[in-house]
Amino acid sequence: MSDIHGLHHMTAICGDAQQNIDFYAGTLGLRLIKVTVNFDDPTAYHFYYGDAVGTPGTILTFFPYPTSQQGRPGIGQAVVTSLSVPMSSLDFWRNRLSGISTPSEYDHSIDFSDPDGLLLRIVGDPHYKNPNPWSKSPVPREFQIGGIYSVTLQEQEVERTAGLLMRVLGFDHDGDAEVPEYVFNAPGNQLHRRIDVSNIGFGSGRPGRGTVHHVAFRTPDDESQERVKTALVEVGASVSEVRDRDYFRSIYFREPGGVLLEIATQGPGFATDEDPNELGTALKLPKIHEAHREKIEAELPKLRLPA
Repeated sequence: MSDIHGLHHMTAICGDAQQNIDFYAGTLGLRLIKVTVNFDDPTAYHFYYGDAVGTPGTILTFFPYPTSQQGRPGIGQAVVTSLSVPMSSLDFWRNRLSGISTPSEYDHSIDFSDPDGLLLRIVGDPHYKNPNPWSKSPVPREFQIGGIYSVTLQEQEVERTAGLLMRVLGFDHDGDAEVPEYVFNAPGNQLHRRIDVSNIGFGSGRPGRGTVHHVAFRTPDDESQERVKTALVEVGASVSEVRDRDYFRSIYFREPGGVLLEIATQGPGFATDEDPNELGTALKLPKIHEAHREKIEAELPKLRLPA
């Protein structure tokens, strides 16, 4: 089965909206590619960050909930999001993240947390590529983040999750990886295709600010998504109906260990309602909420968006 081509995005919960923008578009130098609202809760923003065009696999997204409880990463969650950078850029990132980084047990990586405590890792990637660098990023082009290197799922038991990844979603097990996690890659030579599964290092988790809400895999089109849905239903997964997110279409389910996963189509993309040169410069509402724009805008916090 080759309908899953790797990662599409990671979505987490944050607290202060402006603080989130300042960190991801400022400190990390990602492009804010979309300012919209949570399609299921238009009282909250939904921010998307990525490369210059929002390529699937480069995207980090956030729901800001200022009054949410502090979460705790743990079993049944995605616990670490690793970001790909050139091997030659590690000194740059050590200096840039000085004061917020922590010692890493891995070579060629830097562990740190965002302002809400979300666990992140910079990885010097020997296979780094960045086809769409952001020319206005505060991070120089030669040091920019190239996308998601991997996401780590924390499990009580690895076997059932591994079975779903390999037998249903078509991932390959990398038995040669010199890390304590179990490493799985989507087939082919695409970028942003690695999932790590671990059963050590974390206790029970608690959802909230600073934790991952869900992880999304990418599939080329509606037909591929339907085939994946059929395969999931056949093994007993409870899969949502298709939900139109304007920029892609999604289905959701929980893997055997409890992590919420999404299968998202690669298109139509983020330029459907904005000029590519103006991505992330104005509030874009889902079609289903546009009629209530005045009320929604009045209730959302005011923002300073990147120039």
